[in-house]
Amino acid sequence: MHAPVLVLKDSLKRESGTKVHHANIQASKAVADIIRTTLGPRSMLKMLLDASGGIVVTNDGNAILRELDVAHPAAKSMIELSRTQDEEVGDGTTSVIVLAGEMLHVAEAFIDKNYHPTVICRAYNKALEDAIAVLDKIAMPIDVKDRSTMLGLVKSCIGTKFTSQFGDLIADLAIDATTTVGVDIGQGLREVDIKKYIKVEKVPGGQLEDSKVLKGVMINKDVVAPGKMKRKIVNPRIILLDCPLEYKKGENQTNAELVREEDWEVLLKMEEEYIENLCMQILKFKPNLVITEKGLSDLACHYLSKAGVSAIRRLRKTDNNRIAKACGAVIVNRPDELQESDVGTGAGLFEVKKIGDEFFAFIVDCKDPKACTVLLRGASKDLLNEVERNLQDAMSVARNIIKNPKLVPGGGATELTVSATLKQKSSSVEGIEKWPYEAAAIAFEAIPRTLAQNCGVNVIRTMTALQGKHANGENAWTGIDGNTGAIADMKERKIWDAYNVKAQTFKTAIEAACMLLRIDDIVSGIKKKQAPGASQAQKPKIETEGDADGEQILPD
Repeated sequence: MHAPVLVLKDSLKRESGTKVHHANIQASKAVADIIRTTLGPRSMLKMLLDASGGIVVTNDGNAILRELDVAHPAAKSMIELSRTQDEEVGDGTTSVIVLAGEMLHVAEAFIDKNYHPTVICRAYNKALEDAIAVLDKIAMPIDVKDRSTMLGLVKSCIGTKFTSQFGDLIADLAIDATTTVGVDIGQGLREVDIKKYIKVEKVPGGQLEDSKVLKGVMINKDVVAPGKMKRKIVNPRIILLDCPLEYKKGENQTNAELVREEDWEVLLKMEEEYIENLCMQILKFKPNLVITEKGLSDLACHYLSKAGVSAIRRLRKTDNNRIAKACGAVIVNRPDELQESDVGTGAGLFEVKKIGDEFFAFIVDCKDPKACTVLLRGASKDLLNEVERNLQDAMSVARNIIKNPKLVPGGGATELTVSATLKQKSSSVEGIEKWPYEAAAIAFEAIPRTLAQNCGVNVIRTMTALQGKHANGENAWTGIDGNTGAIADMKERKIWDAYNVKAQTFKTAIEAACMLLRIDDIVSGIKKKQAPGASQAQKPKIETEGDADGEQILPD
C-alpha cells in the first residue's frame, strides 16, 4: 500500500513549525519598529505617500499603519490591532503595537527552547489577568464634572501628538464637543456618540486659534434662492423633511396620449396644484426655514420665498439628523403628517456666512443641543488633517473618561508598576509556565524604554533607576516625563491615561501575541502570476502521485 502523499497544487505554498513562528515574530517586530519612534511627546513624525499620490504627515500609529501595504499575513494582523484599538478607545494605537511586538520578541527565546506555544499563551493570559488586577488597584476615580481635571487628562493624552504645541486649544474643543453630545442613559452612565453627532468641518484659511465648537450645526450649503430668501433669521422655526418638494414622477414609465389641447393644460395645472398643496401644508406651521434631503422644484421655491421662508435642499441624511438633534425638530417623511411638535424651535440663530470662497449655513445658539459641529481653521490641508486626527483621539479620550471615570498614571509608570508586580508574582507561579510569565513581565517595560529612547536620554541608566523605584510595586506614580526624559512624579506633572485605554491596550496586545504564537502553519492559496506573453488558456495539469516527489512544498 502506498504511503499517503500530501499533494499541494502550485497555488498552495506551505510553511510550518518553528520556521513559521520565527517568520511571524520577525514580521511583527518589523511592524513594531516602524511605529516605535512615534511613541511619546518627543516623537518623530512620519511622512507617508498615500495611494492617490498625496502626502500625509503624522505620528498617529493608526494613520501610519493604515497607509502601509504589507504582504506578510502576521504583519497584516498586527496592523489590524491598531485599527481595533482606534475604533474601540481611540487612543493607544502606538502602544498596542509596541507592546504586542515586545511580547512576541520575548517569546522567541522559548520557541527556540522548544516550549509549546500553548504553554507560553497560558502564561501570558495569566499575566494579563494579573496586569488588569494591578490596573484596578492603582487607578484613581475622578469627577467628570471638574473641568480642570478633564482638561489635564485630555491634554496629557494629546501631549504626544503633533498639536500639543497649540496648548489647550484641542483639549478644550474635545471636551466642549463631548460634553455637548453626552446623553444620560441611566444608572449614572453617559453615552457619547462621536461618529454620529459630532461633525468636524475643516475649512482651510484663517488661524488655528479661530477653531471653535459651535453650539449647533454648520452645513456646507446656501439657501436655494439667495436673492429672495433671508440669510439671517433670529429664533427660526425649522421644519426638516426627507421628501422631495417637487411633482412626483411615477414609479414606472407611463405614456399619456392627449387628444385635446386643454387636457395638456389640465395636466400642468394638476402638477402645479400638487406642489402648491405641499407648500401650503408646510406653510400652515409658519416656519422660517425648511430643510429637505431631497429636491425642491422652482415652483415650490417660489411659494416658499413668497411666504418669506428660507429653504435648503439636498442635505445629507447625517447632517439632517444632527440638525434635528441640535434644534429639537423631528424629521418628517410626508408634509401632510406635520404636527406642531415636529417644528424645531431650539435654535437661536440661522445665518449663512461666506468663509473663503464657499457659503456655509450655521444653525447656532441652540438651547440644549445634542449634536454639534467643530469648526477647524488652519493654514493648509495637511495641517488640518493632522489636527482632525488629533481631535478625534482627544474626543475619544474624553468619551472614555465620561464612560468610565478612572485614571492611571501615564509616562510608562503603569507599565513599570505592572512589570514589578508581575516579577514578584512570578516566583509563586508553579511549573514550566513560570518563565514565560516572567518574560511577559519584562516585556511590559518596552513602553517606558521606548519613551526614554525617544527623549534621547541614556536608556540603561533611566530604566535602571526606574526599576529601582518600582522594585516592590511601590511608587506607582513614578514615570518618565516624555518632554525632558527626567524621572518624575506623574501626579505632579499631570501626565495621566484613561483606565480603559490602558486596559484595552494590554488586552489587545497580549491576546494578539497569543494568537500569532499559536499559528504553526501558513498555507497560502494565491495563484502564481503568469509570465507576460504566455498563452492565456493552458490545459489544467493533472497531478499524479508520481509528481508529488518533485513537488516543491516549501517556497524558495
